[in-house]
Amino acid sequence: MVRINIYRVGDEPAIRFAAGELRRCLKLAIGGDVRVAKRKARTDERGLWLSVGDQPRDDDVIDIDVTGDKGDIVGANPRAVLLAVYRYLTELGFRWVRPGRDGEVIPQLRKLPARRIRVRETPSYKHRGICIEGASSWEHVRDMIDWAPKLGFNTYFVQFRWAYYFFERWYNHFANPRLAPEGFDQRKAEKLTRGLWEECQRRGLSIQQVGHGWTCDPFGVPGRGWFQHKGKIPASIRPYLAQVNGKREFWGGVALNTNLCYGNPKVQRTMTRSVADYAVSNSQVDVIHVWLADGYNNHCECPRCRSTQPADFYVQILNEIDAELTRRGLETKIVFLLYVDLLWPPKKKTLNNPDRFILMFAPISRTYTKSYTGATGRMRPFKFNRITLPPDVGENLAYLRAWQKKLPGVRDSFIFDYHLMWDHHKDQGQEALAKVMHEDVRELKNINLDGFVSCQIHRLGMPTMLIQTVLGRTLWNRSTSFNAIADDYYQAAFGRDGKKVRAYLKELSKVFDPPLLRGERNTAPAKRASLRKIKQIPAVIDEFSRVIERNTGGAEGADRSRAQSWTYLKHHATLCLAMTPVLEAIAREESADVAMTHLIHVARRLEKRTHRVLDTFNFMRTIGDLVGWDEQRVRKCK
Repeated sequence: MVRINIYRVGDEPAIRFAAGELRRCLKLAIGGDVRVAKRKARTDERGLWLSVGDQPRDDDVIDIDVTGDKGDIVGANPRAVLLAVYRYLTELGFRWVRPGRDGEVIPQLRKLPARRIRVRETPSYKHRGICIEGASSWEHVRDMIDWAPKLGFNTYFVQFRWAYYFFERWYNHFANPRLAPEGFDQRKAEKLTRGLWEECQRRGLSIQQVGHGWTCDPFGVPGRGWFQHKGKIPASIRPYLAQVNGKREFWGGVALNTNLCYGNPKVQRTMTRSVADYAVSNSQVDVIHVWLADGYNNHCECPRCRSTQPADFYVQILNEIDAELTRRGLETKIVFLLYVDLLWPPKKKTLNNPDRFILMFAPISRTYTKSYTGATGRMRPFKFNRITLPPDVGENLAYLRAWQKKLPGVRDSFIFDYHLMWDHHKDQGQEALAKVMHEDVRELKNINLDGFVSCQIHRLGMPTMLIQTVLGRTLWNRSTSFNAIADDYYQAAFGRDGKKVRAYLKELSKVFDPPLLRGERNTAPAKRASLRKIKQIPAVIDEFSRVIERNTGGAEGADRSRAQSWTYLKHHATLCLAMTPVLEAIAREESADVAMTHLIHVARRLEKRTHRVLDTFNFMRTIGDLVGWDEQRVRKCK
């Protein structure tokens, strides 16, 4: 019987978890007797030694030197030890093609290889994160957090004070009457959010928190999500709301989208105290995001505010928050946001203590047809409450550069981007979008950003998790080629026919014509060309269906992961065929109501089988937007 000893030096949760994961995975691959023991220091005992090295702790450096069943797996910090364990397992042949146990591709080994495995790596980027979005159950989010470090991610962002909105969408199943509502309330939201923190802490993942909500929570209106406010606006807070068109009301009826009268000193003091109080009460949060409202062209027009650029008030408030945190002896990092009206930098204000802050660039209106590579552009003049959001990637970068020039002392930064929020639904092959993701991540170094936090849904493994894998692996090593990542992924996920799957999905990326669905085919000839492509979708799927059928049902023997990949690909084909009439209607500029109704019925029918890899709510809402269906119409569709 094979016997392997694992020794861990250190008692931090991430090191304990790393040792447990190494033991679990080696037993799956080899069997035998795999034991874990704790030691106070490195000794000459034969085994695999897990420990923290003497590298800078913030860099996540890993250092692996293993031959057979002896050697060292070292990280610069406890989290990096876990990252090093997964990197070592990758060298042994393990792959993780989607979250959950059925995403594990496990090599069958008789023993540990006799060859020397020598890896010493420093990640290309500091910030490698995922942000909760969409509709998710506890299990969906837990599995994503578990999966993240296997791809090299090191941080997780829980939006709002509690992740109420994202869980509530799942547990109440508003958009699918085939699934009975399970009930959800604030108490459950708090319990599940605390559970997310615990899952992150077990793995040493940095916890980021909040974002939107500081414009309503401190004033007694819960910022749980983008809900319509019920009842009257409390008279006590109305004076603090932005005055727009002569009225102080919730913008569109949604408190979370409503800006405030930022020139009012009481507004500034209330927000400042609230951030500081939150930092004191939530020591588990490593980074607090302080954003303004999730709306634009709705800043206060009162005499006190009208003549001041929104970013100047924003920086003023950030400085007051820094002063209050300093007074309380807190070193908590604060993320500030370049977004919508705040793409335009301040004219007068600057940060007093730039080391406190992390700049976050959020180009939500950009196109995903082109990457940032080589993009150039110019800023538009700021027009108070009359801005238009830029789709061009070069123009978006112009705003980033303006902020960087205005605040040269801010040395820490990352991008907050949305490739996996909506756009992946518009590229059902996802090959084209994955290539853009790869180019974008490689370019971050050149635009002076040190990482990427992905604002994304969590159930996106249909047809594959290639885009997320590209994101994780390229953030870890920006020199890794796209083809190397893609070829490795398809082989791991689909086995001997992986190359055929890639060719098939490349073709789907072409015939779905994502630029049409992004609104970038505006002329009649362009739409006719798109229609010709869309009409090819059924033939492309039909031609490949024989390959899918040959592999569905465990054609790879006991390999549960690959069998499941093929099953999901089969469901994906069904969904694509149902989408085709919708896309044809878009290209013809005709009503898509009948086709959209049929698509919703198909998506709902599949949900019990696809819920782990497809956010049905988000999918229906995204495609609905393309044909003029709002969320309420999608929900009420029968």
